[in-house]
Amino acid sequence: MEPVRCDCGNRVLVKKNSPQHTSVQWLSDTSTCPELCGPRSAFVPTCLRLRDSIEKAVRDGTLEVADG
Repeated sequence: MEPVRCDCGNRVLVKKNSPQHTSVQWLSDTSTCPELCGPRSAFVPTCLRLRDSIEKAVRDGTLEVADG
């Protein structure tokens, strides 16, 4: 698992097993995430900022996708 920092400042460990499958381990309390705990949380079951940060790490080559 590789460290990734979300735009909101949270840090997680991430493993990309395939383009579709991502494993995430939070290193901090998720209550500090504005997307998971903010007013949109009822509509958005994930942190879109974190997803964007993970995709950026893949594009930048700092996070490798296991199946290529």
